[in-house]
Amino acid sequence: MKKLILFLILASTSYTFAQTPYNTNIEGKCSHQKQFENQLKYQRDSSYVADMYDMNFIHLDLIVNSGNTSIEGSALIHAQVLSETLDTIYLELNKDFSIDSMRLNGELITPVFEHSEIFILVDEMYPGDEINLITYYHGISSSSGGFFSGVTTAFNETYGKNVTWTLSEPFSARDWFPIRQNLNDKIDSVYQYYTCVDTEMVGSNGNLTGIIDNGDGTKTYKWKSNYPIAYYLLSFAVSDYMEYNIYAKPAQMPDDSVLIQNFIYNDPACLNYYQTKINMSIGMLELLSEKYGLYPFSEEKYGNCLTELGGGMEHQTMTTIGGFNFGLNIHEMGHMWYGDNITCATWSDIWINEGFASYSEYVGWEFLQSQGLANYWMNGAHDYVMSESGGSVYIPEEEISYDNVWRIFDGRLSYKKGAAILHQIRYLINDDEVFFGAMQNYTEEFTGSIATGIDFKNSIAGYT
Repeated sequence: MKKLILFLILASTSYTFAQTPYNTNIEGKCSHQKQFENQLKYQRDSSYVADMYDMNFIHLDLIVNSGNTSIEGSALIHAQVLSETLDTIYLELNKDFSIDSMRLNGELITPVFEHSEIFILVDEMYPGDEINLITYYHGISSSSGGFFSGVTTAFNETYGKNVTWTLSEPFSARDWFPIRQNLNDKIDSVYQYYTCVDTEMVGSNGNLTGIIDNGDGTKTYKWKSNYPIAYYLLSFAVSDYMEYNIYAKPAQMPDDSVLIQNFIYNDPACLNYYQTKINMSIGMLELLSEKYGLYPFSEEKYGNCLTELGGGMEHQTMTTIGGFNFGLNIHEMGHMWYGDNITCATWSDIWINEGFASYSEYVGWEFLQSQGLANYWMNGAHDYVMSESGGSVYIPEEEISYDNVWRIFDGRLSYKKGAAILHQIRYLINDDEVFFGAMQNYTEEFTGSIATGIDFKNSIAGYT
């Protein structure tokens, strides 16, 4: 295995990424001013507070609709103080919104809300102290729509349906709810209640635990999830949907099954068009459970919300998707293991999200279609990677910013080169039982947590 270990060492030169706040005008707002200033040479988010409090629970209770990006309601955060002292709570919320009121541990407070950032100055809090913070807010997001916009509204002309959906990765969760955008702090559990007109439906993460008829022409959909979740994987999609459900039976669940819950446009022609492709999800989930370990959210579900998104986004347990072609479907499903259950610890390590999901496409073609089609996919990936010189799957921290998001999601490097690295590792191991055993070991070792490329290297090298 010397060759393999050498390859992994060479492939895993890493960078760290200091996440920092967006607003540079914070003088006088908190005692951590110098700490903010020292970290502002790079954009983006707030790991300077990563050791200050731990996000335990979020409850979103929002009014949404399919025709525009208006949002109204409340966001409740439960957290626990971790640092020796805490005198400032930091969140982000798009400046398009108005904060109606905020309460901290039951007391009405007045935050500093500027440049899409919220600073809450508090009396000193200490390790173990509880933070119960509720924000009442409303507004219409002016995000541009599509990828890297927190909320998007579009119209499907074929079926005559409006649809609104969210996509928070990497920095756009604040476009629809107040949140600390920090990769290092997964939220332990979430409740998401969405109220819409009673002719529409709302899909989201976790289990649909209730649908309440409010008696005023609206319904409230109650979604709950008890798996750890990264901030950018919370989601909703709302439209005139119908529900089409199927079930997968992974080998690890001989007496049970996994619900695959699909919200598609409420038109028989839509189901007729997509049904065969959706049904292929059964084999995909069973295959990936065999290769990577049991579907990591088996106690809840896997699902899809059909939207006008040009591609897909792997929102945990409920992918937001623009169609059901084979490669896209299994790519987004592969993220449930790598990109959702295990998330990248820094945006520099995004290849362990996107490269792994891209390799799931190859695995799907290989085991569910044919080796010839798999070879065609991999040859195309190699050609794309080698179409120009240079480039690493690791992203220098100075290249990560609001205005350079496409570098994070570089199709040549983060996706195809990441997949090619996994394929090379598999080739060097030259034993599928060992390779997929190592993948399962990595899944188990970091389940529900975060990882870097170095973590993956150490995991697979240790196993082999």
